[in-house]
Amino acid sequence: VQLVESGGDLVQPGGSLRLSCAASAFTFSSYVMGWFRQAPGKEREFVAGISRSGGNTYYADSVKGRFTISRDNVKNTVYLQMNSLKPEDTAIYYCARDKRYYRNYISTTASEYDYWGQGTQVTVSS
Repeated sequence: VQLVESGGDLVQPGGSLRLSCAASAFTFSSYVMGWFRQAPGKEREFVAGISRSGGNTYYADSVKGRFTISRDNVKNTVYLQMNSLKPEDTAIYYCARDKRYYRNYISTTASEYDYWGQGTQVTVSS
């Protein structure tokens, strides 16, 4: 299993970024996928999750209305579109695979995800 994130960058407050996570070596469409983030000195926190088909999504309150998670089960890629970015969104962003095959709900708990990407740095600063 491999997850490779990309798209992180330095952006000004109010700006946008789109993160991508390319997955390989497993049946992508059979797993819930999630995005988490970790800021310096803080614990890793759930950002957004998406169901196997992409029909259901769930967001942390802190990003609801600003971030959109999506997936392409042909390209085996999950995305995180981030708009109206704030300095408090600064963190390393990780995508992760749910540890349970064919789970029918989106977990927000990091321990329920078994494979993680290496992370991509997002810095929001003027």
